[in-house]
Amino acid sequence: MQSVSAFFCLSGSDIVQWMQKNLNIEDQVEALHLGTLMAAHGYFFPISDHVLMLKDDGTFYRFQTPYFWPSNCWEPENTDYAVYLCKRTMQNKARLELADYEAESLARLQRAFARKWEFIFMQAEAQAKVDKKRDKIERKILDSQERAFWDVHRPVPGCVNTTEADIKKSSRMKQPHKTRKSVYGLQNDIRSHSPTHTAAPEVKEPTEDELRNQIQLWQTQLDRHRLKMSKVAESLLSFSEQYIEYDPFFTTPEPSNPWISDDVTSWELEASKEAGQQRVKRWGFCFDEVLKDPVGREQFLRFLESEFSSENLRFWLAVQELKKRPIREVPSRVQEIWDEFLASGAPSAINVDSRSYDKTTQNIKDPGRYAFQDAQEHIYKLMKSDSYSRFIRSSAYQEMLQAKKKVKRRTKFDLFF
Repeated sequence: MQSVSAFFCLSGSDIVQWMQKNLNIEDQVEALHLGTLMAAHGYFFPISDHVLMLKDDGTFYRFQTPYFWPSNCWEPENTDYAVYLCKRTMQNKARLELADYEAESLARLQRAFARKWEFIFMQAEAQAKVDKKRDKIERKILDSQERAFWDVHRPVPGCVNTTEADIKKSSRMKQPHKTRKSVYGLQNDIRSHSPTHTAAPEVKEPTEDELRNQIQLWQTQLDRHRLKMSKVAESLLSFSEQYIEYDPFFTTPEPSNPWISDDVTSWELEASKEAGQQRVKRWGFCFDEVLKDPVGREQFLRFLESEFSSENLRFWLAVQELKKRPIREVPSRVQEIWDEFLASGAPSAINVDSRSYDKTTQNIKDPGRYAFQDAQEHIYKLMKSDSYSRFIRSSAYQEMLQAKKKVKRRTKFDLFF
């Protein structure tokens, strides 16, 4: 299909037949569905209308130039759409070919990019001059290809997407119905255009320092909660690869998959006090894997005892147990935990920062299940960043891991013979 020149056209029925013949598709409906998906993504487009679907009839289609293919990661921006619409007005002075919503989009973009509209106009003018130098037929084809691209990526009438309103700007709008400054310095007060607010008092213009501080605050909040999709995808792939051998649908557990065979032996082994090789290996994935496994917690406690810091884990476990206590037992248990771990001269004193200590001191005046939340989080981070890494590198854990591996190999060897 890539070999077909952009100057030639094919009918919808020709494309369906080509797909059935070259892609080994027996069902005509399936070929039509696949062609519609390709049209919706902009790989080819109809000449007579802007309906992005494949019709099994005599409707003519033209293949899109590879420059505009989605597989080439061509992502449009607001300014690109503004240049395109501006160029269209130059080619058609009366704007007869602009649809109503396109004219509205052009007006809105012109207001949004007021400060840089001269630059956008110059870009559109330069593109229009280059187009005029092309052959008439070539110019028409390139124009249809560009229009087809914006049929895919332009804002749907009445809707908002990332081309019409940048998602990064939208996420910075805490209160979109109030006066705000855009990144281009254009102030848009929606209330000032409402007839119900004509008598409203004048709003004081913010100073430059106030605007700068507000933008910096928004940027900090945005960066704090925003992750790149590539990083999220990498983390998901890494997590899936790491845990694939623990998924019974990808790796058959021993002795059998309980979800298929109704044999719960595999689950019983997971809950037993004798940790198998897979459970021991999983402790090295993250700190939470150690804490949620009873055998892992026991081994980690023994390690902390060897380092004379077992009070950290005992405090964390005591707070976890406190959250499950009946409400009538909570006040007395809070006092017991305070006396054992945090009070002056406590027999198992833990080391917490001053902020967590002060907050906990205030919380125990009105004891509740989460009175030690701040102190518990501090101890958790301390164990995770310090003690856990040493536990994974310790000879005790490495010997246990190697011993379980040897047992597993010996079992397989015995079964083989």
